[in-house]
Amino acid sequence: MASACDDILTEVPKNFISAGNFYTNTKEVEDGLNGAYYTLWSQIDGNAWKNMQALHTEYGTAAGSFASVGNWDNPLQPDTYSRLNGFWLGFYRLIDRTNIIMGKAPLIENMDENTRARILGEAHFLRAYAYFALVRYWGPVPIRTEQFTGASELAVPRAPKDQVYDLLIADLLIAERDCPEDVGINTLRGSKWAAKIMLAEVYLDMEDWANATAKANEVIESNQYSLVSVVEPDDFYKIFATQSTSSEEIWAFHFSPTILPTFMQWYHGVGTPYNRGVTYGFTNYPRMNSPFIVNWDTNDLRYDFNLYSSYDPAWPDESGEIVYLTGVQSTRFKKHIKNPDGDALYNVPLYRLADAFLIYAEASCMAAGSPSALGLERLNIIKRRAYGYDPYSPSVIDYPSGMSRDEFRDAVIQERGYEFFNEYNRWWDLKRTGKAKELIGAAVGKVVNDARLLFPIPLVEIETNSEIGPSNQNPGY
Repeated sequence: MASACDDILTEVPKNFISAGNFYTNTKEVEDGLNGAYYTLWSQIDGNAWKNMQALHTEYGTAAGSFASVGNWDNPLQPDTYSRLNGFWLGFYRLIDRTNIIMGKAPLIENMDENTRARILGEAHFLRAYAYFALVRYWGPVPIRTEQFTGASELAVPRAPKDQVYDLLIADLLIAERDCPEDVGINTLRGSKWAAKIMLAEVYLDMEDWANATAKANEVIESNQYSLVSVVEPDDFYKIFATQSTSSEEIWAFHFSPTILPTFMQWYHGVGTPYNRGVTYGFTNYPRMNSPFIVNWDTNDLRYDFNLYSSYDPAWPDESGEIVYLTGVQSTRFKKHIKNPDGDALYNVPLYRLADAFLIYAEASCMAAGSPSALGLERLNIIKRRAYGYDPYSPSVIDYPSGMSRDEFRDAVIQERGYEFFNEYNRWWDLKRTGKAKELIGAAVGKVVNDARLLFPIPLVEIETNSEIGPSNQNPGY
């Protein structure tokens, strides 16, 4: 897997910005696509994007250089603006690079048509991801679909959210049609199934319940993926710390000795065996008095997989000595650690099969007005696996039948919270269900400021884009 991921993330064209004298043959367009994937990698890992997402939960405690993110009764503070600017610019850089590919690939002579379609499909997939992130965090945003060539093109107004969703859905439908069905171990690349599961999430976000149900079901019924078996907490590392792909990952980042992650360095202190021997200082640690964690059944194997308060310094070996954590970080996030072999090889799935099961459960219930037998079963499949039971056989911990629509949806959202704990999507579940202010406010003991529901439009955009002025800023900023 390391070599496959390295191929994408290291084959970056030296002349990427000089699009006029590049992109003259198939290899150069392929290199340009690899450059777009590298931009995605830089955005997600290098810009602390995932860490900012992880802090937008009721169970995280912001610290260090991110401390002001935890001041939920205030808008985001100026000390976060440089990072927010970086996120914004990073997504538009990715959009521009995919726009270049979409403009250049159709012009290449003697290109195999299947190759052309596949390259364009992947470019549409990546652009859709960028716009999906932008519209969810900033709301209405400028739509740019052509290569940026000069300052005269900066003046673009914020497009209504429905127009942004229309564009990214159109992109994903192209990706669904033209991306490869099987990408082998190279699961960072866009595939037909990655496009389908992203479409399912987009439709879920839009409350298009029928389409969300259909797309999630297509992924499940494809038999392309299967749930990893779990009988003890660390079995979940078959998903998150493997040198190859897991049977359930659909779209994922893989790391290697040459492609090193930064995520784990925010969560582990000096001396722990989980952080490659490096730490950036704590920026996020668990809020153990949060009702979300307080009410988490410790028989759920995901609890011990995700949280730790002690460790064996000889891990993964056993020394017989246990070190207990102390101080305000006496419990820490455990999911993201180095590989036991010491190679810093671990995975960050952006989509996995569990997404499809839980999207199907929620969307099918909302579409019908009540939970179906299949929706209930798919919700229970995920819960049974979490307790070490056979996922496909009834168990004593099953959610019961007879729940109302709202009760069932609440159960799904809770299950998503535990299944995807610290996987950076809790904020969206809270926000789209209207529970963000209530649950975060209850956890932190403050009234959440309405401004926190969106990020501020970066000052650089307001200063350089004549179609966006201070009056177009998001409320509260």
